[in-house]
Amino acid sequence: MPEPLTTREVEHVAKLARLRLSEEQVERYRTQLSDVLAHIAKLGELDVAGVEPMAHCIEFVNRLGNDEPAPAMPLEALLRNAPAVEGSYLAVPKVLDDGGGA
Repeated sequence: MPEPLTTREVEHVAKLARLRLSEEQVERYRTQLSDVLAHIAKLGELDVAGVEPMAHCIEFVNRLGNDEPAPAMPLEALLRNAPAVEGSYLAVPKVLDDGGGA
């Protein structure tokens, strides 16, 4: 079993995530995160020799169709289905600030 997280470790993670937590929240999350890490450590004790790795618990195969060129959707139909429109353009939330860089 791993050592329970310290208050300082939780405060560090909160700072990295840019979260402001009260003292009560730090203590509550310290307990909860420690429990999660203990559960993960317990899972690490399982014998998985011979178990094939998988990406998903349900076996399925992607059905890929042929990539064939086709006419574009008419602009009117596209705009009719869009959640927000500005003139003849799709309106999307701003994702970059005015700083001009990443």
